[in-house]
Amino acid sequence: MTPPDTRLDPDLAESDPKIPAYRRGLGQRISLAAAYLCYAAAIACLVGLGVWTGELGGNHPIIASLGASVVFFVGAGVVLHVMGRANLPSLCFSRDETRPPGQT
Repeated sequence: MTPPDTRLDPDLAESDPKIPAYRRGLGQRISLAAAYLCYAAAIACLVGLGVWTGELGGNHPIIASLGASVVFFVGAGVVLHVMGRANLPSLCFSRDETRPPGQT
């Protein structure tokens, strides 16, 4: 019995240790790392927003900028996370060893 294709069902690879996990490309790993950095930046902006709101008041431009930064970093993190976790097909060309005569 052959194991099911993990590209079609990535959750199956996580639930069954006998099935190898889907290997992500370099771009997807970089995208996932950038997503985690965006989440960390959003948390840092949120902490700064909480600290400086009391000192500067809610109408200060820095407070508005920090609020906009939180929204931006969370949005960018979600997009990068989806890109990094997507189950992409292999886009490599396979070399067919059985070619018709006359073709190189």
